[in-house]
Amino acid sequence: MHLGLSSRSCGLLFALLSVTVFAIQDGVSKHIGALYPVNFVIMLRFWIFAMFVVMIAGRSKGGVSSAVRTRRPVLQIGRGLLLANQFVVSTYAFAHVGLAQTHAIFASTPLLVACLSVPILGEAVGWRRWGAIGIGFFGVLLIINPVDMKIDASVALPALCAINFALYSTLTRLVAGSDTPATSFFYAGMTGAVVMSIIGPFYWTTIAFADWPWMIALCLSGIAAHYFLIRAYDLLDAVVVQPMSYLQTVLVCIIGVVVYNETMTEVMVIGSTIVVLAGLLTIWGEAKSRPSNQIVLKELAQADPDVETNSRNL
Repeated sequence: MHLGLSSRSCGLLFALLSVTVFAIQDGVSKHIGALYPVNFVIMLRFWIFAMFVVMIAGRSKGGVSSAVRTRRPVLQIGRGLLLANQFVVSTYAFAHVGLAQTHAIFASTPLLVACLSVPILGEAVGWRRWGAIGIGFFGVLLIINPVDMKIDASVALPALCAINFALYSTLTRLVAGSDTPATSFFYAGMTGAVVMSIIGPFYWTTIAFADWPWMIALCLSGIAAHYFLIRAYDLLDAVVVQPMSYLQTVLVCIIGVVVYNETMTEVMVIGSTIVVLAGLLTIWGEAKSRPSNQIVLKELAQADPDVETNSRNL
Protein backbone atom coordinates (compact mmCIF):
# COMPACT_ATOMS: atom_id res chain seq x y z
CA MET A 1 0.00 0.00 0.00
CA HIS A 2 1.25 3.49 -0.87
CA LEU A 3 -0.43 6.81 -0.04
CA GLY A 4 -3.57 4.94 0.96
CA LEU A 5 -3.90 3.36 -2.48
CA SER A 6 -4.33 -0.34 -3.18
CA SER A 7 -1.50 -2.29 -4.81
CA ARG A 8 -3.40 -2.34 -8.10
CA SER A 9 -4.00 1.40 -8.02
CA CYS A 10 -0.34 2.03 -7.24
CA GLY A 11 0.66 -0.28 -10.08
CA LEU A 12 -1.56 1.59 -12.53
CA LEU A 13 -0.16 4.90 -11.28
CA PHE A 14 3.41 3.69 -11.79
CA ALA A 15 2.53 2.45 -15.29
CA LEU A 16 0.96 5.80 -16.15
CA LEU A 17 3.98 7.67 -14.82
CA SER A 18 6.27 5.40 -16.83
CA VAL A 19 4.62 5.92 -20.21
CA THR A 20 4.26 9.65 -19.53
CA VAL A 21 7.95 10.08 -18.69
CA PHE A 22 8.97 7.93 -21.66
CA ALA A 23 6.86 10.16 -23.92
CA ILE A 24 8.54 13.26 -22.50
CA GLN A 25 11.91 11.59 -23.03
CA ASP A 26 11.08 11.08 -26.70
CA GLY A 27 10.24 14.76 -26.98
CA VAL A 28 13.57 15.69 -25.38
CA SER A 29 15.35 13.21 -27.68
CA LYS A 30 13.94 15.02 -30.70
CA HIS A 31 15.21 18.35 -29.41
CA ILE A 32 18.70 17.28 -28.38
CA GLY A 33 19.09 14.91 -31.35
CA ALA A 34 18.57 17.82 -33.73
CA LEU A 35 21.33 19.85 -32.05
CA TYR A 36 24.12 17.30 -31.58
CA PRO A 37 25.43 14.18 -33.34
CA VAL A 38 23.11 11.32 -32.49
CA ASN A 39 25.94 8.85 -31.85
CA PHE A 40 27.43 11.24 -29.29
CA VAL A 41 24.07 11.72 -27.57
CA ILE A 42 23.42 7.98 -27.40
CA MET A 43 26.89 7.34 -25.99
CA LEU A 44 26.11 9.65 -23.06
CA ARG A 45 22.71 8.03 -22.60
CA PHE A 46 24.23 4.57 -22.48
CA TRP A 47 26.85 5.64 -19.94
CA ILE A 48 24.11 6.74 -17.57
CA PHE A 49 21.96 3.74 -18.40
CA ALA A 50 24.90 1.38 -17.74
CA MET A 51 25.12 2.73 -14.20
CA PHE A 52 21.44 1.97 -13.74
CA VAL A 53 21.92 -1.53 -15.17
CA VAL A 54 24.75 -2.30 -12.75
CA MET A 55 22.64 -1.03 -9.85
CA ILE A 56 19.73 -3.29 -10.83
CA ALA A 57 22.08 -6.25 -11.34
CA GLY A 58 23.61 -5.64 -7.92
CA ARG A 59 20.19 -5.84 -6.31
CA SER A 60 19.18 -8.99 -8.16
CA LYS A 61 19.61 -12.51 -6.80
CA GLY A 62 23.30 -13.40 -6.90
CA GLY A 63 24.37 -9.84 -7.65
CA VAL A 64 26.44 -8.66 -10.61
CA SER A 65 28.49 -11.87 -10.76
CA SER A 66 25.31 -13.85 -11.37
CA ALA A 67 23.99 -11.39 -13.96
CA VAL A 68 27.18 -11.68 -15.99
CA ARG A 69 26.81 -15.45 -16.42
CA THR A 70 24.98 -16.35 -19.63
CA ARG A 71 24.38 -19.53 -21.59
CA ARG A 72 23.78 -17.60 -24.81
CA PRO A 73 26.60 -15.02 -25.04
CA VAL A 74 26.35 -14.51 -28.80
CA LEU A 75 22.61 -13.89 -28.69
CA GLN A 76 22.93 -11.62 -25.66
CA ILE A 77 25.60 -9.51 -27.33
CA GLY A 78 23.52 -9.47 -30.51
CA ARG A 79 20.57 -8.14 -28.51
CA GLY A 80 22.76 -5.41 -27.08
CA LEU A 81 23.92 -4.39 -30.54
CA LEU A 82 20.33 -4.27 -31.77
CA LEU A 83 19.35 -2.13 -28.80
CA ALA A 84 22.20 0.31 -29.42
CA ASN A 85 21.15 0.56 -33.05
CA GLN A 86 17.56 1.08 -31.91
CA PHE A 87 18.62 4.02 -29.75
CA VAL A 88 20.50 5.63 -32.63
CA VAL A 89 17.88 5.09 -35.33
CA SER A 90 14.90 6.10 -33.19
CA THR A 91 16.58 9.29 -31.95
CA TYR A 92 17.57 10.23 -35.51
CA ALA A 93 14.01 9.50 -36.66
CA PHE A 94 12.51 11.63 -33.88
CA ALA A 95 14.79 14.53 -34.78
CA HIS A 96 14.58 14.40 -38.58
CA VAL A 97 11.33 12.60 -39.41
CA GLY A 98 9.10 13.54 -36.51
CA LEU A 99 7.65 12.08 -33.35
CA ALA A 100 4.16 11.45 -34.69
CA GLN A 101 5.18 9.74 -37.94
CA THR A 102 7.81 7.59 -36.23
CA HIS A 103 5.59 6.43 -33.39
CA ALA A 104 2.61 5.83 -35.65
CA ILE A 105 4.60 3.28 -37.66
CA PHE A 106 6.55 2.01 -34.64
CA ALA A 107 3.25 0.97 -33.07
CA SER A 108 3.27 -1.99 -35.47
CA THR A 109 6.11 -3.65 -33.52
CA PRO A 110 3.89 -6.27 -31.77
CA LEU A 111 2.59 -7.34 -35.17
CA LEU A 112 6.13 -7.86 -36.46
CA VAL A 113 7.06 -9.76 -33.29
CA ALA A 114 4.16 -12.12 -33.88
CA CYS A 115 5.37 -12.73 -37.43
CA LEU A 116 8.99 -13.31 -36.35
CA SER A 117 7.94 -15.67 -33.56
CA VAL A 118 6.95 -18.28 -36.15
CA PRO A 119 10.36 -18.84 -37.84
CA ILE A 120 12.58 -17.88 -34.88
CA LEU A 121 10.69 -19.27 -31.90
CA GLY A 122 8.70 -21.95 -33.69
CA GLU A 123 5.45 -20.64 -32.26
CA ALA A 124 2.06 -21.18 -33.81
CA VAL A 125 -0.02 -18.12 -34.62
CA GLY A 126 -3.74 -18.74 -34.93
CA TRP A 127 -6.01 -17.29 -37.57
CA ARG A 128 -7.36 -14.63 -35.19
CA ARG A 129 -3.91 -13.23 -34.54
CA TRP A 130 -3.01 -13.44 -38.24
CA GLY A 131 -6.20 -11.50 -38.90
CA ALA A 132 -5.18 -8.85 -36.36
CA ILE A 133 -1.73 -8.68 -37.97
CA GLY A 134 -3.23 -8.21 -41.42
CA ILE A 135 -5.54 -5.47 -40.19
CA GLY A 136 -2.64 -3.79 -38.40
CA PHE A 137 -0.49 -3.73 -41.52
CA PHE A 138 -3.43 -2.22 -43.40
CA GLY A 139 -3.31 0.57 -40.82
CA VAL A 140 0.40 1.02 -41.52
CA LEU A 141 -0.37 1.36 -45.22
CA LEU A 142 -2.84 4.12 -44.41
CA ILE A 143 -0.17 5.93 -42.41
CA ILE A 144 2.50 5.81 -45.12
CA ASN A 145 0.00 6.35 -47.97
CA PRO A 146 1.59 4.02 -50.58
CA VAL A 147 -0.23 5.73 -53.47
CA ASP A 148 1.81 8.91 -53.07
CA MET A 149 4.67 7.32 -51.14
CA LYS A 150 8.28 8.10 -51.83
CA ILE A 151 10.89 5.79 -50.32
CA ASP A 152 12.72 8.30 -48.15
CA ALA A 153 13.69 8.77 -44.51
CA SER A 154 10.10 9.51 -43.48
CA VAL A 155 9.18 5.90 -44.25
CA ALA A 156 12.50 4.05 -44.04
CA LEU A 157 13.61 5.20 -40.58
CA PRO A 158 10.35 4.47 -38.68
CA ALA A 159 10.09 1.13 -40.50
CA LEU A 160 13.68 0.29 -39.55
CA CYS A 161 12.86 1.19 -35.93
CA ALA A 162 9.92 -1.21 -35.89
CA ILE A 163 11.81 -4.06 -37.59
CA ASN A 164 14.91 -3.59 -35.42
CA PHE A 165 12.95 -3.54 -32.18
CA ALA A 166 10.80 -6.49 -33.23
CA LEU A 167 13.94 -8.56 -33.84
CA TYR A 168 15.39 -7.41 -30.52
CA SER A 169 12.18 -8.37 -28.72
CA THR A 170 12.02 -11.77 -30.40
CA LEU A 171 15.63 -12.55 -29.46
CA THR A 172 14.86 -11.49 -25.90
CA ARG A 173 12.13 -14.10 -25.80
CA LEU A 174 14.53 -16.63 -27.29
CA VAL A 175 17.14 -16.18 -24.54
CA ALA A 176 14.51 -16.02 -21.78
CA GLY A 177 14.46 -19.81 -21.63
CA SER A 178 18.14 -20.06 -20.73
CA ASP A 179 19.11 -16.80 -18.99
CA THR A 180 17.58 -14.82 -16.15
CA PRO A 181 15.90 -11.44 -16.70
CA ALA A 182 18.77 -9.82 -14.77
CA THR A 183 21.28 -11.32 -17.21
CA SER A 184 19.38 -10.15 -20.29
CA PHE A 185 18.96 -6.69 -18.80
CA PHE A 186 22.67 -6.53 -17.94
CA TYR A 187 23.89 -7.50 -21.41
CA ALA A 188 21.41 -5.20 -23.16
CA GLY A 189 22.75 -2.19 -21.29
CA MET A 190 26.43 -3.03 -21.04
CA THR A 191 26.84 -4.16 -24.66
CA GLY A 192 25.29 -0.92 -25.83
CA ALA A 193 27.53 1.10 -23.52
CA VAL A 194 30.66 -0.64 -24.83
CA VAL A 195 29.83 -0.33 -28.53
CA MET A 196 28.74 3.30 -28.24
CA SER A 197 31.90 4.09 -26.26
CA ILE A 198 33.82 2.93 -29.32
CA ILE A 199 31.73 4.86 -31.85
CA GLY A 200 30.68 7.93 -29.87
CA PRO A 201 34.09 9.58 -29.31
CA PHE A 202 34.47 10.09 -33.07
CA TYR A 203 31.46 12.42 -32.81
CA TRP A 204 32.54 14.18 -29.63
CA THR A 205 31.05 17.65 -29.40
CA THR A 206 31.14 20.34 -26.77
CA ILE A 207 27.68 20.74 -25.30
CA ALA A 208 26.55 24.33 -24.86
CA PHE A 209 25.87 25.32 -21.26
CA ALA A 210 22.24 26.08 -22.10
CA ASP A 211 21.75 22.55 -23.44
CA TRP A 212 23.07 20.66 -20.42
CA PRO A 213 19.67 20.72 -18.67
CA TRP A 214 18.20 19.02 -21.74
CA MET A 215 20.93 16.38 -21.79
CA ILE A 216 20.56 15.71 -18.07
CA ALA A 217 16.78 15.51 -18.45
CA LEU A 218 17.21 13.02 -21.31
CA CYS A 219 19.37 10.69 -19.22
CA LEU A 220 17.50 10.98 -15.93
CA SER A 221 14.07 10.63 -17.52
CA GLY A 222 15.07 7.21 -18.86
CA ILE A 223 16.11 6.04 -15.40
CA ALA A 224 12.96 7.44 -13.80
CA ALA A 225 10.70 5.87 -16.42
CA HIS A 226 12.39 2.50 -15.98
CA TYR A 227 12.03 2.67 -12.23
CA PHE A 228 8.31 3.42 -12.56
CA LEU A 229 7.92 0.60 -15.08
CA ILE A 230 9.69 -1.95 -12.87
CA ARG A 231 7.51 -0.91 -9.92
CA ALA A 232 4.41 -1.30 -12.09
CA TYR A 233 5.42 -4.85 -13.02
CA ASP A 234 6.05 -5.60 -9.35
CA LEU A 235 2.43 -4.79 -8.58
CA LEU A 236 0.52 -5.79 -11.74
CA ASP A 237 0.35 -8.62 -14.25
CA ALA A 238 2.10 -7.90 -17.52
CA VAL A 239 -1.13 -8.21 -19.51
CA VAL A 240 -2.47 -5.21 -17.56
CA VAL A 241 0.62 -3.04 -18.02
CA GLN A 242 1.38 -3.88 -21.65
CA PRO A 243 -1.66 -2.21 -23.27
CA MET A 244 -0.95 1.02 -21.38
CA SER A 245 2.24 1.41 -23.40
CA TYR A 246 0.08 2.48 -26.34
CA LEU A 247 -0.82 5.57 -24.35
CA GLN A 248 2.76 6.60 -25.05
CA THR A 249 1.96 6.74 -28.76
CA VAL A 250 -0.91 9.11 -28.06
CA LEU A 251 1.15 11.31 -25.73
CA VAL A 252 4.11 11.44 -28.12
CA CYS A 253 1.86 12.42 -31.02
CA ILE A 254 0.37 15.18 -28.88
CA ILE A 255 3.87 16.43 -28.01
CA GLY A 256 4.83 16.32 -31.68
CA VAL A 257 1.80 18.31 -32.78
CA VAL A 258 1.60 20.81 -29.90
CA VAL A 259 5.29 21.40 -29.12
CA TYR A 260 6.96 20.80 -32.49
CA ASN A 261 4.11 21.80 -34.82
CA GLU A 262 4.08 18.42 -36.56
CA THR A 263 1.11 17.50 -38.72
CA MET A 264 -1.09 14.44 -38.39
CA THR A 265 -3.60 14.00 -41.17
CA GLU A 266 -6.98 12.35 -40.62
CA VAL A 267 -5.75 9.30 -42.52
CA MET A 268 -2.71 9.05 -40.22
CA VAL A 269 -4.96 9.20 -37.16
CA ILE A 270 -7.24 6.49 -38.56
CA GLY A 271 -4.27 4.33 -39.54
CA SER A 272 -2.64 4.76 -36.13
CA THR A 273 -5.88 3.82 -34.39
CA ILE A 274 -6.14 0.66 -36.47
CA VAL A 275 -2.51 -0.27 -35.72
CA VAL A 276 -2.99 0.28 -31.97
CA LEU A 277 -6.18 -1.79 -31.84
CA ALA A 278 -4.56 -4.58 -33.83
CA GLY A 279 -1.54 -4.47 -31.54
CA LEU A 280 -3.74 -4.73 -28.47
CA LEU A 281 -5.53 -7.75 -29.93
CA THR A 282 -2.16 -9.36 -30.64
CA ILE A 283 -0.90 -8.70 -27.10
CA TRP A 284 -4.04 -10.04 -25.45
CA GLY A 285 -4.11 -13.03 -27.77
CA GLU A 286 -0.49 -13.82 -26.89
CA ALA A 287 -1.14 -13.50 -23.17
CA LYS A 288 -4.25 -15.67 -23.37
CA SER A 289 -2.64 -18.42 -25.44
CA ARG A 290 0.64 -18.49 -23.48
CA PRO A 291 0.24 -17.34 -19.87
CA SER A 292 3.88 -18.25 -19.16
CA ASN A 293 4.93 -15.31 -21.31
CA GLN A 294 3.98 -13.01 -18.43
CA ILE A 295 7.52 -13.48 -17.11
CA VAL A 296 9.00 -12.71 -20.50
CA LEU A 297 6.86 -9.60 -20.79
CA LYS A 298 8.28 -8.30 -17.53
CA GLU A 299 11.84 -8.95 -18.64
CA LEU A 300 11.26 -7.30 -21.99
CA ALA A 301 9.88 -4.18 -20.36
CA GLN A 302 12.93 -3.90 -18.13
CA ALA A 303 15.39 -4.63 -20.92
CA ASP A 304 14.16 -1.97 -23.30
CA PRO A 305 15.18 1.54 -22.34
CA ASP A 306 13.22 3.05 -25.18
CA VAL A 307 9.84 1.48 -24.32
CA GLU A 308 10.41 4.54 -25.74
CA THR A 309 8.21 2.14 -26.64
CA ASN A 310 9.37 -0.02 -24.57
CA SER A 311 6.89 -2.32 -23.35
CA ARG A 312 4.87 -3.02 -26.38
CA ASN A 313 7.07 -5.80 -27.64
CA LEU A 314 4.71 -8.69 -27.64
